[in-house]
Amino acid sequence: MSSFSDESLMLAVTQGDWAAFEQLVMRHQQTAWRTAYRMVGDYQAAEDLAQEAFLRIFRAAGHYRPTAKFRTYLYRVVVRLCLDYLRKGRPTTAVDLSLVIGPTAAADEQASLGERSHAVQQAVACLPPKQRSAVVLRYYEGLSTREIADAMQVTAKAVERLLARGRAALQERLGRLLEEL
Repeated sequence: MSSFSDESLMLAVTQGDWAAFEQLVMRHQQTAWRTAYRMVGDYQAAEDLAQEAFLRIFRAAGHYRPTAKFRTYLYRVVVRLCLDYLRKGRPTTAVDLSLVIGPTAAADEQASLGERSHAVQQAVACLPPKQRSAVVLRYYEGLSTREIADAMQVTAKAVERLLARGRAALQERLGRLLEEL
């Protein structure tokens, strides 16, 4: 079953195949959690949001149509849940990137990288939710403009504007934060 595409697995889920759903969760749970974590900055909330995303996908399986990649569909659900979470005024914090990227550099490099990464994450956390979503999906998850537009249910032009405003805000904020380091 591991050789099946995500879309094939999701179609099997529509027929009640629990093993297919389990395979989808195993393939994408880290992506869902990582995206939620980068958007909301809270470990437990990200875990809850990722679980809720998969629950919603399972409940809506009967309505699934493979018109886009499953991954785009997953991002759409995760982003919508994160935006709802942020809209309700729940606080965001700077993300501890060691939870996301792991210990890959030498200790002195990690300290320097950690300070810069922390500054970037603080700046990203200060962006308005839709800008933050676009920035996370583009620069952390590597989605194309079209995929981001599909995930956020906006036009490609709207994504370009969100990214441009997000980059400008990050550049301004990071200029100040990095001067302080």
